[in-house]
Amino acid sequence: MSDERDAQEPADNAVGKVVVTVREEDTAASLSSVTGDAFPAVLSTTRTIALLELAAGRVLAPLCKPGQLSVGVEVNVKHGAATPPGATVTATARYTGRVGKLYSFEVVAYDSAGEIMRGEHTRAIVEVERLLSSAKRRNPTPT
Repeated sequence: MSDERDAQEPADNAVGKVVVTVREEDTAASLSSVTGDAFPAVLSTTRTIALLELAAGRVLAPLCKPGQLSVGVEVNVKHGAATPPGATVTATARYTGRVGKLYSFEVVAYDSAGEIMRGEHTRAIVEVERLLSSAKRRNPTPT
């Protein structure tokens, strides 16, 4: 019997990984100059989510044809621990399945002391040109 798996499907339980050293610009404190609010110098939730998205994107990258890329559609995470600058963070995304055009992942980030974030993430493969065209329509006169 031949494998009838869709050519646009990652291997079961495929894992993407990103490893970084936390820099000052990765911290919540770096947002203070933008917002005027005082935040601590620990890895920001937004940067950690970005790392998880990159890990998932690495699983889908081999499936993208020229002119395509994968984009985040949904993120649901719990950020349970603070990580200081200088620490090494590993973000992983394990492919858990597909519903229609959406690819699902279990995502986890951890540092040397243990888990810092866990959740679920969904991505889609899209045409770059269509994405950029759609974005331009949202702000036809860039500043």
